[in-house]
Amino acid sequence: MGRMTGRRILSAGPVLLAVTFGVFAVAAASPFDPVKAYAGTAGLTASQADLDQLRANLGVDQPFVQRWWDWLTSALTGDLGDSSVLRQPVGDVIAERIGWSALLATAAFAIAILLGTALGVLAARRRGGWLDRCASSAAYTLEAAPAFWLGLLAIWFFALELGALPAGGLTDTASDTVTPGQVISHLVLPAGVLGLSQLPWFFLYVRQGVGDALDEDPVRGARARGLAEHTVLTGHALRSGMLPMLTLIGSRVPELITGALLVETVFSWPGIAAATVQAATSVDFPLLAALTVLATAAVLLGNLLSDLLYGLADPRVGFDG
Repeated sequence: MGRMTGRRILSAGPVLLAVTFGVFAVAAASPFDPVKAYAGTAGLTASQADLDQLRANLGVDQPFVQRWWDWLTSALTGDLGDSSVLRQPVGDVIAERIGWSALLATAAFAIAILLGTALGVLAARRRGGWLDRCASSAAYTLEAAPAFWLGLLAIWFFALELGALPAGGLTDTASDTVTPGQVISHLVLPAGVLGLSQLPWFFLYVRQGVGDALDEDPVRGARARGLAEHTVLTGHALRSGMLPMLTLIGSRVPELITGALLVETVFSWPGIAAATVQAATSVDFPLLAALTVLATAAVLLGNLLSDLLYGLADPRVGFDG
């Protein structure tokens, strides 16, 4: 396990370098002008000399390779630079928002895994039954439904029609402080929508895996020995059927990040999404590079986690082979 983890960490370095270089290259080719985005309306009346001076102050008059190298060497020392659009250090921008994004993603992932696993097991136990047909139809429908559309539908029904849950934000409109109760109530809709957008894949993987495991000889033998159906299902079929689902965890991380950006935007959740959109549209090189590295690192960690979970669940898998 240690050797495999070490190899993954070493291979992550070149990947992150390539990703950051690609970010600066794509941003340099973007039609958006970071100087005009920084100056705002004042840039409409500013002279060309003032714009050139501002361009030099921001460091965007250099070739993108030089900008990338300067950012990289500073980042290795812990200095991620300053965000030109948010007017604060990039480290502060991420620190203020990463916790809320992590809370949303964790809650959504928990909903998707727990609910998807439970429904998958129940559907596999009675394949072809009413629950299996209803859950499978709902899963295929949710697969085709965009996360932002689910979010708008949830706001219309739960917030506008029923008035049961807040439509967005982190706290109530009249509140000046953040309390756990307000955070939980405002988290329900975005976490539920993001979790539902990820649930179909976990449900379908578990349903297929557990269904196949129930037809295997070891499970049939357990039933022949007179073991209770609950023991057969959870002690034998579920463990075998969960193995394919474990590999799914890492592969869903990119989709989870993309979905989280859309859901945060729809529900005005104070996470990384707003900063990412602003960094992209304003060509904010330091902030865009840092956020991209963060997303890439999350994907790499997700893939490593799925491999470790699979190896721990199945002793036949060799970590260091």
